Amino acid sequence: MSAAKLSPPEAARWAARGGLPLSADRHAAVAAVADHIHSVVAVLRELDFGDTPPAPVYRAGEETHDAAV
Repeated sequence: MSAAKLSPPEAARWAARGGLPLSADRHAAVAAVADHIHSVVAVLRELDFGDTPPAPVYRAGEETHDAAV
């Protein structure tokens, strides 16, 4: 999907291609939701996680509590 907004007919075509045929009254709503999801994912792709290890590396209970209160 490009950066251009998804049109209702395109949303219906993509949904049908994925095996989810939509009624005509749902095309615009699905296109709007898909555009919103695309904008959120675009922001996430811009984040720099640097040296952040993947989640499976974290071990709960193994952290050290060294803060002073």
